[in-house]
Amino acid sequence: MSETPRTQSVESYAAAEQALLARWPESRLEPSLDRIAALTELLGDPQTTYPVIHLTGTNGKTTTSRMIDTLIRAAGLRTGRFTSPHVESMTERVSVDGEPLSEEAFVGAYNDIAPYLDLVDRDAEHPLSFFETVVGMALASFADAPVDVAVVEVGMGGSWDATNVCDARVAVIGPISVDHAKYLGDRPVDIATEKAGIIKPGSVVVVAVQEPEVAAVIADRATEVGATVLWEGRDFGVESFVPAVGGQMVGLRGLGGEYDEIFIPLYGAHQAQNAVLALAAVEAFQGGADGDRPLDIELVREAFAEVTSPGRLEVIRRSPTIVLDAAHNPHGAAATAEALQESFTFSPLVAVIGVMADKDADGILAAFEPALSAVVCTQAATERAMGAEDLAEVARGIYGQDRVHVARRLEDAIDLAATLAEEGGTYGEAIGSGAVLVTGSVVTVGEARRMLTRHTKDRS
Repeated sequence: MSETPRTQSVESYAAAEQALLARWPESRLEPSLDRIAALTELLGDPQTTYPVIHLTGTNGKTTTSRMIDTLIRAAGLRTGRFTSPHVESMTERVSVDGEPLSEEAFVGAYNDIAPYLDLVDRDAEHPLSFFETVVGMALASFADAPVDVAVVEVGMGGSWDATNVCDARVAVIGPISVDHAKYLGDRPVDIATEKAGIIKPGSVVVVAVQEPEVAAVIADRATEVGATVLWEGRDFGVESFVPAVGGQMVGLRGLGGEYDEIFIPLYGAHQAQNAVLALAAVEAFQGGADGDRPLDIELVREAFAEVTSPGRLEVIRRSPTIVLDAAHNPHGAAATAEALQESFTFSPLVAVIGVMADKDADGILAAFEPALSAVVCTQAATERAMGAEDLAEVARGIYGQDRVHVARRLEDAIDLAATLAEEGGTYGEAIGSGAVLVTGSVVTVGEARRMLTRHTKDRS
């Protein structure tokens, strides 16, 4: 049995943060749905009171969920959205009608479930984790709102993820590659087995292009539970995408027909793929697997034009340009590097990179190498971060000695990278056309975003 202090109600957002962070961290897992199921049962199983669109995959989940949310709200429905991790504030994880809970509402959501946490902790071998508790807060908040549909992103994997207490009407599976290998396995096929666990009997599954062995795992799971699978490339797909000022113009083939001249204010081919996954998911939600209820094209155009995705190739400052991107595995880094070369003409491009110690630093650095003139290795303010000098040692083996710099403090790293980008000629490029990319982890990007937006406000 677990022994935890009695849970108290809190009066401030800071106290709610402290109470949540005192629980098991997201990086510590004990695969079981028993605790979250016990909590939601005590809460009256709120997740059964609204239909759910459930998302998994290795990269792109948060952006795709934001796109789905925007499309559904444009159709006049009220949404709840759960995403993780957060970039700057825990409140980002729980949104109603497209807006994160206010700090006051977040405190209220915590206090609403606090009396039940001890009951679960007392009877469980391990206490409810941070993630399980926030999932409980989200599911209860959506029922209280109430929402017409909840868009729920898994935290990690699928089968044993706390969000899998939901029986989704539509499951969305983005591209699957290796990440969280310590927990999910180091082969895409093993990871696919875990992620396919969100497919439930009778659901519709919208699936991105996958490696053949991954696709086979998904198809087998769908057959096992009687779900219908819709495949990118066969049932829907990206017909065209062209970089444009502030984003890209895309043509999408949905389940219900063609959607052309769609502007998305996000960069990269991977965002076009996220968009068509979102489109197909909403079509399936409204019209079933046949997609016999196509969406109004003007509604789609208006919705996609409003999509935002903080920390995903986000231009946060000019002079020099600073771009934030939360790529934290080789697959994501490769997509970001390709998007940078497609959509921008930065020269030189200097990256500030800070990664977590349990991530594939070699793979991340190698994926970025073709797009970068230099790297400044740093570390986020968390015990999980790889040391800046350790990261630099890995980087030197990929970039060579002269292209690698070290600044342990993130603020110093950004200042150094900005200087290198503005000098330009150091790397043979034209002066004045350089930019800085801050990347490597969501934590690193979150710290940078807080710092840069605060400095911008201070100057205004």
